[in-house]
Amino acid sequence: MESRLEAKIITVSDSVVNGQREDGSGDALEGYLVANDWNVIERSAVADGVEVVANELRRMAEGFHGLVVTTGGTGFGPRDDTPEATRIVIDREAPGLAEAMRLVNPLGRLSRAVAGAYSTALILNTPGSCNGCVETLAAVIDVLEHAVKLLVDNSHPHPTD
Repeated sequence: MESRLEAKIITVSDSVVNGQREDGSGDALEGYLVANDWNVIERSAVADGVEVVANELRRMAEGFHGLVVTTGGTGFGPRDDTPEATRIVIDREAPGLAEAMRLVNPLGRLSRAVAGAYSTALILNTPGSCNGCVETLAAVIDVLEHAVKLLVDNSHPHPTD
């Protein structure tokens, strides 16, 4: 029996870090990932800002073979810097994943989310809303196992459908 793939979640939100609101989107992502056979092994919350988000992405992804999902900081707010931080960290962008995630909802057109690989970790940005983060992740969940496995071993068989 094959073991479940591992995931980590980073919530990017000043208000969560400051204790002004609960981490609903982090909870929603964890519930969705677990329901789809991913093992969530770590979660964190960081304030908005390029440097702090980039540092947390590196910490979470360094030496990790799995999925790192961020929630929050992908919009037009003055402190929404998650895509900029992600671009600093990733080695290769995966624009097809980000594009597919944007297509699930008309509000997706406002998303600046990025997807890409850092060594053997796949990083995806999702919006900070509870519905939006799950909805965008659901748009690509069917290809994530294959994508993550390819980061280590390019011999993983390609899907047939």
